[in-house]
Amino acid sequence: MDSSEQEKVDGDIGVEKKKDRTANGYGGDGGEPKGTASSADQDSGDFYDVEIEKSNGEKEEKPPQESKEESTSISSKTEEFNDKEITINSPKIYCNARNHYLPAIKSQAHLPKPDPPATPRVERSQSLSIAETMPSIGKYISDRSSSFSAAIVRRLSSWKEDNGYLVVKNDSLNLEVTEFHIPGVKVIVKLKSEAERLGLDLKGRISFFTRSNCRDCTAVRHFFREKGLIYVEINIDVFPKREKELIERTGSSQVPQIFFNEKWYGGLTALNELRNSGEMEVKLREMVGERCPEGAPPIPVYGVDDEEEEDDVLLETVRSLRKTLPIQDRLIKMKMVKNCFSGVDLVEGIMDHLDRGRKKSIITAKLMAQKHFFHHVFGENEFEEGNHFYRFLEHEPFIMGCFNYRSSTNDSEPKPASFLADRLSKLMFAILEAYASDDRLHVNYSGIDRSEEFRRYLNVARDLQRVNMKLLSPNERLALFLNLHNAMAIHAVISIGHPEGVLDKRAFFNEFLYLVGGYPYSLNIILNGTLRRNRTSPYSFFRPFSKGDRRLELAPPKLNPLIHFGLCNGTRSSPAVRFFTADGVESELRCAAKEYFQRGAIQFNMEKRTVYLTRIIKWYNEDFGTEKDILKWVMKYLDSTQSGLLAHLLADDGHINIMYQDYDWSGNL
Repeated sequence: MDSSEQEKVDGDIGVEKKKDRTANGYGGDGGEPKGTASSADQDSGDFYDVEIEKSNGEKEEKPPQESKEESTSISSKTEEFNDKEITINSPKIYCNARNHYLPAIKSQAHLPKPDPPATPRVERSQSLSIAETMPSIGKYISDRSSSFSAAIVRRLSSWKEDNGYLVVKNDSLNLEVTEFHIPGVKVIVKLKSEAERLGLDLKGRISFFTRSNCRDCTAVRHFFREKGLIYVEINIDVFPKREKELIERTGSSQVPQIFFNEKWYGGLTALNELRNSGEMEVKLREMVGERCPEGAPPIPVYGVDDEEEEDDVLLETVRSLRKTLPIQDRLIKMKMVKNCFSGVDLVEGIMDHLDRGRKKSIITAKLMAQKHFFHHVFGENEFEEGNHFYRFLEHEPFIMGCFNYRSSTNDSEPKPASFLADRLSKLMFAILEAYASDDRLHVNYSGIDRSEEFRRYLNVARDLQRVNMKLLSPNERLALFLNLHNAMAIHAVISIGHPEGVLDKRAFFNEFLYLVGGYPYSLNIILNGTLRRNRTSPYSFFRPFSKGDRRLELAPPKLNPLIHFGLCNGTRSSPAVRFFTADGVESELRCAAKEYFQRGAIQFNMEKRTVYLTRIIKWYNEDFGTEKDILKWVMKYLDSTQSGLLAHLLADDGHINIMYQDYDWSGNL
């Protein structure tokens, strides 16, 4: 072949090469690839993928039979950083030519191609065919994963100890975890516990007895959490029958009392001595390799009700009346009233069942009404014989919307209101200590939902259905309604979630109900109807209670504006969640107000003579007075710096601008 013929052949081959590059995703001018290969190219197997790893310059060839499948393998890199184990998962992505692979030419297009090996035809499912027609989804996922892993490597490689990128955040809900926030990356580091640091495999048990709202118990709990030690807490306010065991083991009911296996060690003072003397390691080594003996305090049994219930003395009579009375729908005062009966029929039914006279039967009927077995259909009276109509509690139209109602009303003998109020506060204190941050600004609702404390709280809430609230003192009622509001808010978040829109807020504040003392209560009714003495809520024209509503009898004698800083509705801008005691409710409300204002509920701009107040004060301004009165009232609850700034603005009698901060409705998670 002469030179001219050779040049012609070479030219033809060059044309074929150019066509081949164009057909397989490349521009004719040698530009970037345009996308995936055509279906003909994919079937003939012209390409295989070669992975390019920029980190070490090595190439890893992907087998041709796997070129159509996207797979991800996770490689972990572990580094030690100041006794903290940092584990970073970086995805290793296989993808198409647009990302990490360069297409390599296996054969020339003008040359004959070998026949592919014969493969049996496999019927594919419809879902697989659909997936194959959507390659763009796989590309997007691969691109995002690749970018994310590359960002991690870049950030960690460029990080220095003092360059300001590293921020340590202590998570008080789980003291074993610290978060490192790097721009674009969040690295979670698990700290080593005391036992892990010492290389110990603890098989024994640390347990201690506590009570709710106990400062020394909180100190013991924090000590073990900081050490990363697993412990068993036995709260005798949650498990009251365990108090007898505590007395038998220690000879006293004082708490906290700490046990290493079956050995009683002492309280907070003994723990401090153990820590200061450095003997904690010795105590831990004593439990290495030893199973916890049977003589140790047993772990509390969850899901078992150890509180006895007693049937109401009138229950047998009530059950008989439910079956025998003519209960039907009636048109009364131009209103259709469902499932009601007359007072005359009730008295005659009692006379027949108990075989007693009319006067004693009327007394029995009044006693049933006082225990909230039934109510007047219009709330006009407790009970009077004559042309009056009544309805059993389980037939009230609101009953199915009450979240402390379980298929039937609680027919047990009503427990004393003071006992239930105290029990509710202790259970909620225990819940906060276990499932809220130290500042009570963040709540672990999922943990509460699964807890034994919350299960027992729901039992107490059910006991409130027919409780006699009139037997409580004013301070007891105030503390109970404050605690009930905050407990209901937690229950509402667990049941229906945080409110996100107008309709959600209506369901959260107005339609989430409890049956308390025979009547329905929502968060709105507790705040505006009871605690604010029947005042309208923000942006509303109607009062919660109509004239003659019996719930008005439970309102406090005087409105206390401090209640607004003791109520938490589960949002970030609301005050921290807390619970109150009947003896110290007034001082506890003052502390709540100071804490809320010192947390940023008031801010100043001295140049513009502007004070920025929490929006809660704007919503309920009639409870605080005029704007100048508000500033004077607020000064009592500020710290020295804040009160000094406000006093400076008030001293010259000049005009002060008052503006209100935006309210953050997101959840306090």
